[in-house]
This record gives sequence, C-alpha cells and structure tokens, in this order.
Amino acid sequence: MSIFVLSLFVFATSFYASCTNLTAYDVVQKYKLPRGILPEGVIDYKLNNKTGFFKVYFNNTCRFPIEEYKVKFQPIVSGFIKNGRISRLMGVSVKVLYFWLSIGEVTSDGQELELSVGAASEEFSLHRFATSPQCGCGFYCRELTFSS
Repeated sequence: MSIFVLSLFVFATSFYASCTNLTAYDVVQKYKLPRGILPEGVIDYKLNNKTGFFKVYFNNTCRFPIEEYKVKFQPIVSGFIKNGRISRLMGVSVKVLYFWLSIGEVTSDGQELELSVGAASEEFSLHRFATSPQCGCGFYCRELTFSS
C-alpha cells in the first residue's frame, strides 16, 4: 500500500510541475486566444486559476505598430482572462490620432480578434496574431530585415 501512495505522490508532483511550466504564451493559448496578443519579452507571469486574474511582466515598456496603430505595453499588464476574452485589461494602450487610449478588453470569436477602447473597437484577422510581435517593429520585423 505504501508503494501505491508513493507512486500517487510522484505522479501528482510531476503533474503539478508540468502544469506550472507553462509560459504566459501557453496560458493565453489555453484560453483560446492567440499567443500574438503578447509581445516577445515576457519575463514572468502570475495567474489565479480560480478568478482568472493575471499579471504579465516585461523588463521595459514595449511599443510597436499594428497596421496603422501604435500599441504600447507597460512593464506590468494585468486583467481577467477566460476562454476567448480578457476583460478589465490594464497596462495596454493604443495611439489614436494624437491620444493614447487604454485597451480595456480583448475578445476572440475564433476568426477575428477585437480590441476594445471604451465604446469603440477594432477587429483584426486572428491569423495576424499567430506569432508574437517584437518591441519596436511589431509584426513587421522580418519585412524590415529582408528589405534592408
């Protein structure tokens, strides 16, 4: 009987360890959102599995373009995540004309990604976010590399 208990303990410990080795990008995908909603450079994250509250940490502020917009991630980004949605998002903003506006919600219907700023929102093709943008050049880094 003690071998059974020991085996169960080893299994449970290894299962827990494998669950905690997820990256922030893995967690986002687990919640049916594309990894590209987070730029490269996440150094750590925290997630409360019961409430869905999360925090993502970067070394510095990260800015990059998405189509005709400029996006800015603060060193700490937080919000509540559930399948296909992040609500009460803090630390991410978009420049519209001359003003930086906070993105408060991100939703995905499986085909498009919608970023909401108050009552206004913009939809983007989900495939655009298959890879993570890089600070500075965003999704256009490869294009800049090949055209140089």
